[in-house]
Amino acid sequence: MVHLTIQGIEVEVSEGTSVLEAARIAGVEIPTLCYHPDLKPFGSCGLCIVKQVGNSKIIRACATPVSEGMNIIAHDEELHEVRKSILELTLSTHPTSCLTCVRNNKCELQRLAIEFGLREQPFGVRLYDNVHKDDSTKAIVLDPVKCVKCGRCVQVCQNLQGAYALEFCSRGERTTMSPAFNLPLNSSPCIKCGQCITHCPVGAIYEWDDTDEFMKAIRDPEKTVMVQIAPSVRVALGEEFGMKPGELSTGKIYAALKRLGSDYVFDTNFGADLTIMEEGHELVERITKGGVLPQFTSCCPGWVNYCEEYYPELIENLSSAKSPMMMQGAVTKTYTAEKLGVPIEKVYSVAIMPCTAKKGEITRDKGHAYSSGEQ
Repeated sequence: MVHLTIQGIEVEVSEGTSVLEAARIAGVEIPTLCYHPDLKPFGSCGLCIVKQVGNSKIIRACATPVSEGMNIIAHDEELHEVRKSILELTLSTHPTSCLTCVRNNKCELQRLAIEFGLREQPFGVRLYDNVHKDDSTKAIVLDPVKCVKCGRCVQVCQNLQGAYALEFCSRGERTTMSPAFNLPLNSSPCIKCGQCITHCPVGAIYEWDDTDEFMKAIRDPEKTVMVQIAPSVRVALGEEFGMKPGELSTGKIYAALKRLGSDYVFDTNFGADLTIMEEGHELVERITKGGVLPQFTSCCPGWVNYCEEYYPELIENLSSAKSPMMMQGAVTKTYTAEKLGVPIEKVYSVAIMPCTAKKGEITRDKGHAYSSGEQ
């Protein structure tokens, strides 16, 4: 264990702990923008700078390990002004379109600007003309004009997911995070896992939005709207409305969808049961009739994408079964439609899923064994 003092508060932490983590244990908040607990410290934003008593060097708390007897100054007038200037410079190349941004009220940069009382931009705003919005995947949208160059998306894509779809391109102030050679994201090895979205602190990366299409279908009297929800949605969605983590909101979701105008609501659990039966049947056939083994599940489109991109030699090991979402969608537009006497072309099938790879899944080539061609 290591003993140190942070802003006058004595704290004991494990050896190898960073100054930033030690400060949080001590209850001292140090601002960050590039730091994320899932990733290795990158130190690109410079907001977490602190001072060490007896040392004139300013250090970055996220990337500095603690040492015995350290005495850290986390807040003083100089540090505040430097951090404020960093934020002002960051905002000088960032759009002021907060009102229409998908991350409005959930943006880390916006929160920091509020905390530091920034109401004016002394350096003005200068946007770069070498970047353009990329919506080529119809699952993940890159809007690099909003990028703050924190590097989180590149780190999570390369080091956590092993996909290497995103990279640092260009240099200096024109640095952008994009596929190599600034190719469209759909031309990269992106597996559409969405971890770049989860780790982006601003609105530079976000998911493709189909809400308007859903609402158009609901308002169309000729359409019979049938919705399915994934198991995790019943937990995750409640947190957005202040419910306790882990608390089920199944009934509320069903009621909300019906009030919105959905005609029928199904649970993807049924599709999962179908998938288990199909994959199990296929496995038995492979074992008894000499098929390719081992058999890997095909229920996760992100995993299927990863296998196709990086381990094509294992594609034959994938089950040919559709994912639970696609099975539920196929049943909705065939068996259910027939039982209700609704023409298939009048059925509008909607899936509320926790994964952006599902958005990519519905655009797969109809001829592929893994795609239903129904959605």
